[in-house]
Amino acid sequence: MLRVSSVNAGYGEIEVLWDVSLLVNSGEIVALIGSNGAGKSTLLSVISGLIRPGKGNVVFYGKDLTGCSPESIVKMGISHVPQGRRLFAGMTVKENLMMGAYCRKNRGQVMEDLDFVYTLFPRLKEREKQLAGKLSGGEQQMCALGRALMSAPKLLLIDELSLGLAPVIVDSFIKALHEINRKGTMILLVEQDVQIALENSERAYVMETGRIVMEGKARNLLSNEYIRKAYLGL
Repeated sequence: MLRVSSVNAGYGEIEVLWDVSLLVNSGEIVALIGSNGAGKSTLLSVISGLIRPGKGNVVFYGKDLTGCSPESIVKMGISHVPQGRRLFAGMTVKENLMMGAYCRKNRGQVMEDLDFVYTLFPRLKEREKQLAGKLSGGEQQMCALGRALMSAPKLLLIDELSLGLAPVIVDSFIKALHEINRKGTMILLVEQDVQIALENSERAYVMETGRIVMEGKARNLLSNEYIRKAYLGL
């Protein structure tokens, strides 16, 4: 499981996160919601080792990740799908996917996982020789998620899955997330569409101005009057 405890973090002298604590248990999909600029992406960057906390720690299955490199954190089983996808535009789809498996040695298992990615997203198989920079937005998101899966993660961090995508494409991603979760991967989902996030997670946290201000079962938050007014416009 993942446990974030009393984390403060930011960029230089600019503090973004304040005393943030969060838990993702084995087998869970947990949503992290909040407005733009609340600090959600910063928290994912702390977990994946891209930003070091000034205070507090991140523990993954009993191992303190504080101070660990992003590469070592990937090897421990955490993979990050960043906002904006960040694919290697001049490489093919397959080359991008295989970059996700760069630290793995068992080629047979790697190829099994590649087949799983192609099963989740058949369009990637069709486009495997195409340059990633030539893909549509939805196809690029498929490739970014597939690349993260190729590291065989125990925990998947996903930043803004549905951003800029048509509803029918988002529906296919939600189905894929549940299939990934059924195979045993925990998911921490940052999602701009609060209703989608809460309808497809067990628990959720609400972040405002760098602080966790509310947490609970997702279905309870979905019916919470404050959440309905502030985030759902109801």
